[in-house]
Parts: sequence; C-alpha cells; structure tokens
Amino acid sequence: MGGTVKKLSITAWIFICMAAGIALGVLAPKVAVELAPVSNIFLRLIKSIIAPLLFGTLVYGIAGSSNVKTMGRIGAKAILYFEIVTTAALFLGLAAVNLTKPGAGMKIAPDKETAVPGVANTPPALAATLEHTFPTSIIDSMARGEVLQIVVFTFLFGTACAAIGTKAKPVVLFCESLAEVMFRYTHYVMYLAPLGVGAAIAVTVGSKGFAVLFGLGKLILTMYAALIVFVVFVLGAVIKIARIPVRRFYDAVKEPWIIAFSTASSEAALPLAMENMEKFGSPKHIVAFVLPTGYSFNLDGTTLYLSLASVFVAQAAGVEMGLGQQLVMMLTLMLTSKGVAAVPRASLVILAGTLSTFHLPLEGVAVLLGVDALMDMARTSVNVLGNCLATAVITRWEGVELENS
Repeated sequence: MGGTVKKLSITAWIFICMAAGIALGVLAPKVAVELAPVSNIFLRLIKSIIAPLLFGTLVYGIAGSSNVKTMGRIGAKAILYFEIVTTAALFLGLAAVNLTKPGAGMKIAPDKETAVPGVANTPPALAATLEHTFPTSIIDSMARGEVLQIVVFTFLFGTACAAIGTKAKPVVLFCESLAEVMFRYTHYVMYLAPLGVGAAIAVTVGSKGFAVLFGLGKLILTMYAALIVFVVFVLGAVIKIARIPVRRFYDAVKEPWIIAFSTASSEAALPLAMENMEKFGSPKHIVAFVLPTGYSFNLDGTTLYLSLASVFVAQAAGVEMGLGQQLVMMLTLMLTSKGVAAVPRASLVILAGTLSTFHLPLEGVAVLLGVDALMDMARTSVNVLGNCLATAVITRWEGVELENS
C-alpha cells in the first residue's frame, strides 16, 4: 500500500487535493476559508521565481544562443499569431452570447452608473498603457511582478550583452546558471502544489459556495461551453495546422493548466509552463520571449469572456444592440485588452471601460463580481493553454522539429 502511495505523480496528488478541497468547501466552508494562508504561501513562492527566471532565460537566450534579428523575427510572428487567435476568441464569445442570450430576463436598469469597489470605471488610455510597458527601475518592476516590464528590460539587456560579445560572457554564463537554479527551485516549490491547489479551491468553494452557480448559471455554462469549443476547434485546428505532437503537448501543459485553473492565477503556472515547454522541445529564447509576452497580448480566455460579458450586460439591461454596434464593441475590446494584464482585475477594468463607452450600466460589473472567481478559473486556464500553444507554434514556425514520441 505504501509503495502505491509513493508512486502517485504530482498531477495525481493535485487532483486528489482538488477533490478534497471541493469537499471541504461544501461540507465545512468556515474551515475551508481559513486555509487562505496556505494557498497564499504557495502563490508567493511561485511569484518569487518569475523575475529571476525570466531574466536568466531571456538574457541567455538572446546573448547565448540567438541574436537580435532572430528575436525581432520571433516577435513579429508572435504578435501576428496573438492577434489572429484572440480575434477568433472575441468572435466566438460574441456568437455564444447571441445564441444562448444568458442575460435575457434579468433586471439591470439601463444607463445606471454604479461604482464598483476595487474596479476602475475606465481602463488606462493607450498612451498610458504603452508608457507603463517601460520600467523606470528593474528592481521595482521585479518587486511588483510587472512581467511585461521585466521582458522589455531583459530584452534590451540581452541585446546589449549580444552587442558587446566576449566581454559580456561572464554575465551570460551567470544568467545560464541562474535559469538552471530557478528551474530547480521551481521543482522544489512544486512539491507544495497539491496543498496550495487544494487550499485555493477550498477557499473559492467555501467563500462563494454553489449557490452562486444558480443565479447566473446560464452565463457560466455559456462561457464554459464557449471555452471548450474554442479549445477543441480553434486551438485544435492550430495544433493540426502547425503539426504539434498532441500527446507530448498534453503532457507538457496538463500541470500548468491545473495550477492555473485551481488558483485562477496565470503567474502561478508560468515557471512550470516555461520549464515544461523547454522539455517539450522549444528553444530557451523562444520560451522566454513568447510565453511571458503572451501573458499581456494573448489572453484567449479573457478576450472571449470580455465579448460574452459585455453583450450579457446589454441583454440584462434590455438594451438592443445591433450587429454593427456589437462589432464596434469588439473592435474596442481588441484595442483596449492588449497589454494590461498587470492591472489588478484587468478583465473587469476593461469591461467597466467598455460598458461606459457604450452607455451600458456599470451595475453589470457588480453583478458579475459575484461569480467572477468561478469564471476567472476557466478563462485563466485557457490563457495559459493558449500561451503554451503559441510557444509551440512559433517553435515550429522557426523550423524546429518537435518529436512525436
């Protein structure tokens, strides 16, 4: 019996602890909520990995095994891919919400502006978003976990190392060692994953309960169904076209996906996703650039949710929106949803801004807050899955062969 327990993989233990967390959340919600520190400790440990891991892998990738021209080409391909896939996600969300009409019959007063605690009514302007991308201090950016700022600084730093050549060799070797150390550090932290994941799911179920599922059940079901369709048909088509080995890709993404789903945190899944995609066969410089950049520009699950939630609020307020208006709204979302992942509750900030722009009641955001944790789990896990696939696609696009076995 003892031998069987020892043979269980980390993935199996995560599923066991998830089931235990759900049961505890249902049966003893007060006890479950008290487990928040366990979940928070795991997330804090994970976040401590991100900055040094990104710095080490990207600097070594650019200066040690790549060049600036290569990185520019990879960046252009990545942005093109991100735009195509996120546009597909937006329109799928739009189709799903028009088909099922989850907001019909709900009572939200049109044109009523409601202040939502902790959520800004307008997203940052494009100029402010661009300015926010560039760090004033890399130490400050690392301390606050500003992934895009870290990527920008590290890209320029790695470029400078590549330009200097042999004089930068000690720095490049240090970054290679740093990346390896942080992967080992990740390996140690992952031993805590089952406890962290179990605690996170227990806190969510314990604090929200299953009651919230009934009030907005049609919306939640619509979103989950749309995300499943997106994964199967859109991402599935991408896998087929790019000739990504399905079994090996599944093995690489399953644990990061589970962590993202149960914690509703993309950051929690990033270190393991980077390590697994390297094992999958993607070169260091592609993994270190595409994955973190995708966290700001390739939020497939979030963009699908935004299109669905915006029209849901219109339906709930009894506001008829023609196809033309909905398309304009989609264009607005395409522009405003890029590069703001570092903003707390980014999707709700963007949603509030979109509702204000189209004179829809901000009370809709308050209504959605009640079930946001349940929907956040789904959209975050699809974000992580989409970014892992983007890394694999750019790898194939760069002519790297990925073995099937």
